[in-house]
Amino acid sequence: MKLIKFTHQKGYQFILFFENGQSKECGLKELIGKHVSLQQIKTAQINTEWGCLEFNDGMVDIAPKTLYHYACGINHPINDKVA
Repeated sequence: MKLIKFTHQKGYQFILFFENGQSKECGLKELIGKHVSLQQIKTAQINTEWGCLEFNDGMVDIAPKTLYHYACGINHPINDKVA
């Protein structure tokens, strides 16, 4: 499920738009916080070939399937943590 558009809200918060027409607002800190600082958030861009979200000129990327599952809370290890 490719990412086709995004809007950066604040901090690690984004609205993500996928090719199936769904849009999801989610915080990406747990997913990218160790690799992308708040100062680097502005480097976010979409790799149009792969449909992934990239940061730091592609040095950090999130595969579209991972991003979609994370945004939707589907079978993702971070979302499956036991409290």
